Amino acid sequence: MTIKLKPVTRDNWEEAIQMKVIEWQRDFVPSAAVSLAKVYIKPDGNAVEYIPFSIYDNDKMVGFIMHAYEPDTVNMYWINGFFIDQKYQGRGYGRAALAVMISWIKTKFPKCEEIRLTVHKDNRHAKNLYKNFGFMPTGEIWGEEEVYYFSVKRSYL
Repeated sequence: MTIKLKPVTRDNWEEAIQMKVIEWQRDFVPSAAVSLAKVYIKPDGNAVEYIPFSIYDNDKMVGFIMHAYEPDTVNMYWINGFFIDQKYQGRGYGRAALAVMISWIKTKFPKCEEIRLTVHKDNRHAKNLYKNFGFMPTGEIWGEEEVYYFSVKRSYL
């Protein structure tokens, strides 16, 4: 397995929006199309920048992940819209992609001290992945989603 993150561009966006999660997961994560719309619409405000990526294993697209951040902060670095396509789930792609994304954020934004994400309160699989990776709940709840954080300073990635 060789995981790479490639920006979503006019060359791969159509393939990205064709990816889907398993039916029972559809209420837990937005589609790639919805995540891509956020880049333009900026629902979290004009200060937030979005960088969408397709997740590849060599040349095969297996998932989607987006980074959102507020420049000049230490803790407003987010992982959004993260999913592995239903055809590729259960093969370790989620954990591998999460490691690559965190490493990318740490390299690109050296002032980042904390990475955050939200996870649906009923999404046991994602919660286990994040907790096993070192994410911890902040105690904040946004609607149906719990906010988790990852301390970059304590990380060994």
